[in-house]
Amino acid sequence: MFWAHLEAQPCDPELLAAAARRVVEEVRSRMQLETLSTHPTLAGLRKLFKAAGCDPTRYRPSSEALLRRLLKGEEMPFISPLVDLNNCLSASLAVPCCVMAEETVSPPYVFRAGRPGESYESLRGPFNLEGKPLLVDAHGPCDVPITGNTRVKVTPDTKRAWLVAYRPAESWSPRLPAKSSGNWSRLRLPRRCF
Repeated sequence: MFWAHLEAQPCDPELLAAAARRVVEEVRSRMQLETLSTHPTLAGLRKLFKAAGCDPTRYRPSSEALLRRLLKGEEMPFISPLVDLNNCLSASLAVPCCVMAEETVSPPYVFRAGRPGESYESLRGPFNLEGKPLLVDAHGPCDVPITGNTRVKVTPDTKRAWLVAYRPAESWSPRLPAKSSGNWSRLRLPRRCF
């Protein structure tokens, strides 16, 4: 996992939109829908999901769902600067990312499989967490790399947040070419926004 503390700054929305367009162009130039599930990073995520007891074809990693939409011709969604940054990073690296309002989470943090009876109100409604990869904080379940939790949701007024990228160990391997494993340096976002 990779954690980054974010602080939102006033930003020209067009700068972020241009960065998102570059990410979408880059994704479409280096990935194909037909071979997406064999991408080394996504294969590593699917392995992590299976280890937790989750079928990754039924509950796709959020990054895979986003990439599938982009490769089918949909555009990057625009929600708010922090969420838009999160989506750009997720698409560029092919890993699920979560952005959580800073005041909504507290250490200690544990990443584990969801237990029987655990659930939360996701951004799509009630979500059963049993057997799914789960990030837990001092208050309980806070994120799964499938769908976000309303408890940690950022709003347009959120000024500080934590970004978590669920990057599997396989994607850090020096044996993988940068083109297939995602590359942090290729993600060019406007510095004036964050």
